[in-house]
Order: sequence, then C-alpha cells, then structure tokens
Amino acid sequence: MFKYIYFILATIIYILAIPYLLFKSRTKKYSQAIPAKFFLKDNPKLPQNKIWFHSCSMGETKALKPIFDEFDNDEINLTVITNTGFEQGKNMVQNVRYLPFEIFLPFWITKQKALVVMEAELWYMLFLVASRKGAKTFLINARINDKSYATYKKYRFFYKQLFKNVNKIFAQSDIDKQRLIELGASNIEVIGNIKLASLPKITKELKKPQELVITAGSTHDSEENLILNSWDRTKGRLIIVPRHPERFDEVYALIESKYQNCVTTYHRYSEQNDFNSDITLVDVMGELINIYAISDIVILGGGFIKTAGGHNPIEPAFFNKVVISGKVIFNQKSLFECVENYYLIQNDELKEYINNSKNLKKASIGQKGDILPIIKELKKL
Repeated sequence: MFKYIYFILATIIYILAIPYLLFKSRTKKYSQAIPAKFFLKDNPKLPQNKIWFHSCSMGETKALKPIFDEFDNDEINLTVITNTGFEQGKNMVQNVRYLPFEIFLPFWITKQKALVVMEAELWYMLFLVASRKGAKTFLINARINDKSYATYKKYRFFYKQLFKNVNKIFAQSDIDKQRLIELGASNIEVIGNIKLASLPKITKELKKPQELVITAGSTHDSEENLILNSWDRTKGRLIIVPRHPERFDEVYALIESKYQNCVTTYHRYSEQNDFNSDITLVDVMGELINIYAISDIVILGGGFIKTAGGHNPIEPAFFNKVVISGKVIFNQKSLFECVENYYLIQNDELKEYINNSKNLKKASIGQKGDILPIIKELKKL
C-alpha cells in the first residue's frame, strides 16, 4: 500500500511542477539535465546486467573512481543528478545517464546485478524498483549529517520503508551507523569515508609565484566580495576559483568594479595561464587541485553562506596548506573530521586570519576510508 500512495503523491507533485520545469529547462544550466530527468529526453535505459552506481554530483562521482578501477568499463553503469556529476561521469565510464524522476523509474530501470548508491541519495522508488528487478542493493559512504538528522527523524516512517529495500550499508562513522539504525536500517558496516580512498593528484605542475599565494577555492555568490574586502595586495597574491562556471563573468565584473582604477592588477587565467597579477580569476575547469599544490593559504568557499554547507577540505589538506573555512560546513563535517589543524571562523574574522596567516598551522589528513569491503561484496556477484 505504501508504494502506491508514494507513487500517486510523486505523480501529483510532478504534474504540478511541469510549468516550472519547462521554464527552468530554457536556461543554459538546465537545458540538458531537466529534459533528461523529467521528460526522458535523450535518456535511454541502462544496459542490463551491469553493476549500477548512482551518485549526485561531481565530488561523489569522483570518489567512485577507485572502485571503478577494479572492474572493466563495460561492467559499469552510472547515473547522476547534476550537470557536473554527468560531465565527471563521462570522463570515467561509457554508460552514463541522468537519473529520471521517480515516477519514471518503474518503466526505465532494467535488471541489474547490483545497485550501489552513494551517500545520501535516498530515493524510495530507486531502491524499490531495482530490488524488485533482481539487483542486490547497497548504500555506500552513508552519512546523516547533524543539520539533517532532526528532519530524518521526523520522517522515520518513510525511511523505514526505504531501508527494507537496501541489502547492505557501508557507513562513514559509528555515529552515522547509530543514526541509520534509528531510521530503520540494518546490516551496516563502518568503513570510514571512501572519499579519502582516492587522494588528490596534480595533473600538471604550475609555476608558483615567489610571493605568498592565497587561493579562494570553490567560492559562491557573496563569498568573493567577502574575500576581496578581507584581502589587500600587501598580504600576497590572490587566486579566486568560483565553484560554478556560469559565475565566471559575474565574479570578474565584481573584481573590475573594485579595482579598475587602482594599482591592483588582475586578469583571467584563461587569457594568460599564469598568476602574475595581484588577483587571478580562474575561469577554467579542472585546475583547482593543481592550484592548491602551489598555494600557501586556502580559503574554502561554501562555508561562509548558509546554503552550501562547505566544501571538501581534503584536497588542500593533502598538500599541507593552511585551511580556512566559514563555520557552515554541515555537508562536509565528516571530511573535516579527517583533517587536523584547520580553522573555522566567523565571516567578520577573515581579514584578521589573513593578516595573521604566518602564525597559522598547516593542515594534514588523518585516517582514510577503506573500499576493500565494498569491492569484496561486488566481486561476489
């Protein structure tokens, strides 16, 4: 009975959302994802009898690479939610799709050997239909963060139904295991955070400026303004790497508005491929790891606003850089727990920390996760 009620409610929500979806699909950012997920445009069914992985965005998809490396490429199917996840997936496996909205899944999902879902992608119809069609189902790198925990508990009845269709769970920590048990999950094994199983690797060596290098990585709207107001050119060179490529022009316009008639120099990285100005806006993708390697201080974006929930501290910590973030890190708390010597600060403290950067400790990485238990389970299939 539950599954029928859920499907009917999801269908009603879908019908009501159609005008909004059609409107949003006209924007460049969503012109591919929304038609694929909500109207099945250019989104064919997955090949049958593979190991089907599902993740949300780029970070979660990248973390799957060490597992993918244990299998032949044609053994793997992958679905994702976001544009960045899709682009990352295309660089890793040949069979990549956007995951359709839940009401389409009973007709779209094909028989698979296994469904392996990453982190908090808890879609009821996804697990139900995959399980009914013969797949062994896994939830890996499972986590229930502090901010979401109260909400999860309010809908415990729903998650109890969902977890009936999950065969095994690999959790990040004992706290996550206990919370999952309270929500009705079972057969849980704690293996750590598998995002630490694949540590950062530079793709090319960049030339480091002789001055102190401060990198603002994965910044969001309003964070660039905060960083620019907290920095001055006597403290070192500033490199800004916005999180979303569609904001490159917007951030460059902000820099121009502040420094157009000043002695401070600035340029787009795509124009010179160097860091010879006081401020460099990195307006290309795929360079952030390489830039972290030549930085002295990393200001992590996503932690100075309420909505983003922070960004991955493992990457700069791996290179032993000073790591500074805002305090809003609810999506990355488990990763910060793997890092030693980082600084979580209030927005109005950023200038003080930049000025005192020479006295700050460099970050380092703690214990990484273990993917071997996951590999062992999948090799049994």
